[in-house]
Amino acid sequence: MFSFNMFDHPIPRVFQNRFSTQYRCFSVSMLAGPNDRSDVEKGGKIIMPPSALDQLSRLNITYPMLFKLTNKNSDRMTHCGVLEFVADEGICYLPHWMMQNLLLEEGGLVQVESVNLQVATYSKFQPQSPDFLDITNPKAVLENALRNFACLTTGDVIAINYNEKIYELRVMETKPDKAVSIIECDMNVDFDAPLGYKEPERQVQHEESAEGEADHSGYAGELGFRAFSGSGNRLDGKKKGVEPSPSPIKPGDIKRGIPNYEFKLGKITFIRNSRPLVKKVEEGPPLPGSLIVPLRPCGECVGHSSGVTWQW
Repeated sequence: MFSFNMFDHPIPRVFQNRFSTQYRCFSVSMLAGPNDRSDVEKGGKIIMPPSALDQLSRLNITYPMLFKLTNKNSDRMTHCGVLEFVADEGICYLPHWMMQNLLLEEGGLVQVESVNLQVATYSKFQPQSPDFLDITNPKAVLENALRNFACLTTGDVIAINYNEKIYELRVMETKPDKAVSIIECDMNVDFDAPLGYKEPERQVQHEESAEGEADHSGYAGELGFRAFSGSGNRLDGKKKGVEPSPSPIKPGDIKRGIPNYEFKLGKITFIRNSRPLVKKVEEGPPLPGSLIVPLRPCGECVGHSSGVTWQW
């Protein structure tokens, strides 16, 4: 008699070219080895044992390899990719934020199944802290962080690392399905208001009644513009005894020019005085044959005795 429970870890099962098995999951900090594996915490991929790679290579599965993780005790599930196959047999290592989404503790059982997901076209995120607004270009930061992820699941709270600080984002919506693949895709990204964010209240400035009833009698005398109302300074520093007395210029005395409504671009018009100039006649001897008639205030005609002179 042979017992199939002699192994410490369950044997993977294959149903219609689908990989399905259970592993005991631990956080990446429990991974033994001299190398620091903090890169696993910055993404959405897990580390599986080499036996999983052996089983997957025998199946006709689509690449890239995507998996569905399910915690049957809490009925929570998420999706992920695989980073390496170097874990101990019967154990898989998950990012800490993924274990929080699944409500898993160290050493808890998780069901791992291979799945095929559609390519993402749209996703919407909600920052879990108003501190996310301090980032200058959040879309560029998110795009760079999602390079370490393989898929997104609606309802998950993912964690990204930027400037030595962890920012959590809840996946509010994904299209065309609730779980999508984000490998080599053109995805539109939108952000919701951060959790706990309050819009700044606009302070309404109440004008006091005393300001509305201000005394403007001091402005009654300043009706016009006063040119050169300042004082001058001498080079020797002495002050002149005569104070300047500028004459006020009323607004009505300032004439504004009339615009040229026939202005054309590239044409210069010189404005000239349209009044005819009076030609000044130089005084000299009378020309032969000219008639000289002196003017009289009454305009009456005068005779020869009154000063009419004919010259030939």
